[in-house]
Amino acid sequence: MDIKLDIKNLNGFIDKSEWKAIEPDVEKVHQDLINKTGQGNDFTGWVDLPSQISDSLIDELESFGEEVRAHSDCLINIGIGGSYLGVRATMEFLIADQKIPIHYAGNNLSSGYLFHLLESLKDKHVTVVVVSKSGTTTECALAFRIIKKFMQEKYSPEELKKHIICATDAHRGALKKIADQEGYKTYPIYDDVGGRFSVLCPAGLVSLAIAGIDIRQLVEGARVAEKKFMTPSVEKNIAHQYAAARFLLHQKGKKIEVLSTFYQRLSYIAEWWKQLFGESEGKDGKGTFPASLNLTADLHSMGQMMQEGERNVFETFLMVEDSGHKMIIPKDDQNLDNFNCVAGKDLDFVNKQAHKATAEAHYEGGVPNMTIMLPSCNAHALGQLYYFFQKAVATTGYLMGVNPFNQPGVEAYKKKMFALLGRK
Repeated sequence: MDIKLDIKNLNGFIDKSEWKAIEPDVEKVHQDLINKTGQGNDFTGWVDLPSQISDSLIDELESFGEEVRAHSDCLINIGIGGSYLGVRATMEFLIADQKIPIHYAGNNLSSGYLFHLLESLKDKHVTVVVVSKSGTTTECALAFRIIKKFMQEKYSPEELKKHIICATDAHRGALKKIADQEGYKTYPIYDDVGGRFSVLCPAGLVSLAIAGIDIRQLVEGARVAEKKFMTPSVEKNIAHQYAAARFLLHQKGKKIEVLSTFYQRLSYIAEWWKQLFGESEGKDGKGTFPASLNLTADLHSMGQMMQEGERNVFETFLMVEDSGHKMIIPKDDQNLDNFNCVAGKDLDFVNKQAHKATAEAHYEGGVPNMTIMLPSCNAHALGQLYYFFQKAVATTGYLMGVNPFNQPGVEAYKKKMFALLGRK
């Protein structure tokens, strides 16, 4: 089954003539992406990446994952941004499928966090995957320095070669040089795929394969989406529908998009989504600000703002058709809470009614909203979703007139921090 998009709660906010008028612009953007002729075209390798990933690479990674698990209790993924969020989002969504746990480092500069992590792993058989194209990103480089010392105290130089893996530039960079000098196994980060688009290349797949995730189905889902979203039509292509809706709503003053999830396992997909959309669109004084809510919990905190706050926001709900688990609500003879009305029903039934009620209430309160429906909680569906969002953000970026594939503003804080650190 494929992912679906429900846009009925855009009625009254976007009319038929606007959908029709934007069609030629979306078709032009689509051709620029497919032909790789638009801005930042040297970073559009993700467009046909799923179909270009060889089955032999998947075979190799699956075999390598089994090999690593044979001598490992756990994995540390060192990475930040796209080198971290894609792996974590996948692991949180497919948590039941993991065969060994993944811990994360290099995604912050907290000494307390790293101290307690390493303390907890003193007696474990640990393998480390370092994900960095250059090897000089501050958070990752410093975490690797500390963790490398930790690993050197655990293993002999020869054993260490089995416990450190690097996903990095194929030919150059500090991490590539370290890996070559020390004899660590390496996998390439592709030159034409930016970090936030990299979950489906070795930057993401190496750690996921080691953890035991079904990377074959993850890639296959993305392959299905690549074909499905190849049509230029807005009406027939839901990735284009979503992108066009976001652009048209932004033009009407809806400057903030809230991605609301009713499933805890989707919360890190929202974090991945925020980076993908924020870093792709937020430049040249443009872009829709991406925010997220975890529902129903946030309905008791941010619900008031969403219902009656400033009407500069639209909402996208991320739902799952089949949650994969049933939790039947029992009947209570006393019924003091008056909820025997749902006795015998699955708790997910109530969750879905909460979604319907929220979408309707927010719509009536002046918040246009859409719902993305995943068919199930499996790797195939997630692969589709990743490609759906990637195609959509590239499309909206081009419609806004920005290069969706660079991030020049990210360098501003780095330059100031390097100066404060005395780093050349």
